[in-house]
Amino acid sequence: MKAFVVDANVAVVANGQASQAGPDCVRACVAALAGIKDNGTIVLDSGILILDEYLNNLGLAGKPGVGQAFVKWVFDNQAVVERCERVAIRPRDGSFREFPDALELAHFHIDDHKYVAVALASRNRPKVLNAVDSDWWTYRKPLRQQGVRVRNLCPRQFSAAVP
Repeated sequence: MKAFVVDANVAVVANGQASQAGPDCVRACVAALAGIKDNGTIVLDSGILILDEYLNNLGLAGKPGVGQAFVKWVFDNQAVVERCERVAIRPRDGSFREFPDALELAHFHIDDHKYVAVALASRNRPKVLNAVDSDWWTYRKPLRQQGVRVRNLCPRQFSAAVP
């Protein structure tokens, strides 16, 4: 099974809660989440920081949209080793020891350090999925140089951004 670290913005877009995301972007996020649920592995931190972000942005209550259904699936499968890898990451100065100490990433958004740390600590070498967060696009080259594989599901969002 392929493994993925999923930025919360992907589920938010799939849920139809991101006005900046066009229909193609929403469809790409819906397809990516369905693929993980059908035949993938989600990678989370053992301290539940990522799951907490999902719950804070989407929750589990009410009639779920696609993003909420994904969060419910993650919640229900977090202890199923075939569907979820739990990775220990170690806090350090507001970030994590697993986050690269690279000058090129000095201004990468601190809230997204957990995703990078989890991706690098995982034994499954997961891709990080992003929809509309421009940092993942802006820093894609230095992230790649550090061994982080990022899949920007909505590259048209950033067509005017750095090449």
